[in-house]
Amino acid sequence: MNASLKTESYPETYYAGAYWGARKASPEDCARHTAAFLNLLAECDPFLAHWYKPARSRKDARKHPLMPPDVPTLTEMFRRGVNREPGGPAIEELGFRISFDNGGDTGDCGTLRINGGMVSADVPNHCVLSLPWRGSNADRVLTAPVLERVVRGMLCSWEPDWAFATSNAYERQHREPESAPFSLGWMTYLSNRLGRLPPLPSPVRIEQIEGKGTLIVLTPERFTASNPGHVALAEQVRELLDRAGLLKPRPVQS
Repeated sequence: MNASLKTESYPETYYAGAYWGARKASPEDCARHTAAFLNLLAECDPFLAHWYKPARSRKDARKHPLMPPDVPTLTEMFRRGVNREPGGPAIEELGFRISFDNGGDTGDCGTLRINGGMVSADVPNHCVLSLPWRGSNADRVLTAPVLERVVRGMLCSWEPDWAFATSNAYERQHREPESAPFSLGWMTYLSNRLGRLPPLPSPVRIEQIEGKGTLIVLTPERFTASNPGHVALAEQVRELLDRAGLLKPRPVQS
């Protein structure tokens, strides 16, 4: 297959995610954090300022906007999203989960998946934002300034152990073992609870986040798994983080 056609058929896609360990929370707690995050997302880019409750069709969903965020509405969504065996009682240690999107078309849509209130050591709590991969919205959103604001919004709203924005292709090709406490992405936030960062090479940018942790931005331009220079830089950074003991398995307390 022609390389240009292959690239066009299979565009590189991206997402941002925040992850934290066992942390008990009620549906209302999860709703408040979600409302705070939605307000911060709306400040990042107009594409991220419109969200809708799940519905049978996209047309129906647009009748039920989630913006401005309403805590009672979100609380009820989390209550309905309790994890349970079919027909059985709620599994309290697995918390609550919800998902919804911003009503865009295929390739031009944002989707949020949130799982909070889990106290199981097997699966982390998380907030994951899937991003558009085509069109003017993707051109605007898939930039370091916008995604850095998205990640910072996750930090302010959820206080995670780690967070990142990354290429799906890079993550698939360079997956960390299940025992690793985090995965390296285009930009990666590490809580101080995970350890101290070593010096990292240019053009990597490191920023301290309000005494809570550190944000690593690998490249100012869009990071891609198809760029050998980007991949080599990421592997160099990963090796330095590993030597510093940051990728060693460890329990994370929230």
